[in-house]
Amino acid sequence: MAALDLLGRRWTLRVVWELHESGGPIGFRELQRRCDGMSSSVLTGRLTELREAGIAASDVPSGAAAWRLTPLGGELVAAMQPLLTWSHAWAAQLPDEDPAPGGQGQGANTSP
Repeated sequence: MAALDLLGRRWTLRVVWELHESGGPIGFRELQRRCDGMSSSVLTGRLTELREAGIAASDVPSGAAAWRLTPLGGELVAAMQPLLTWSHAWAAQLPDEDPAPGGQGQGANTSP
């Protein structure tokens, strides 16, 4: 259940997804921007939890931390792919009038 506790926390999967989409190490501020400007305290907390779980790691080039997925984090993204495939099929079946919880209809961002 520890994995579900971690991955079920608000913003955790979004952080993992954005680290994956970055294609390599990404700075904190850029990651925060990609996560729609989530608060720095929440992002710091999620990154710390992901680091402690072995899913993310930070490098320190030029004095600024850069975050990346670890090999274990890459395995997590691979495990998320069936859910992403399902979500695309689900979104294609929805009417355009905002039926998803939280007001994210068909045209919404499809990242997990």
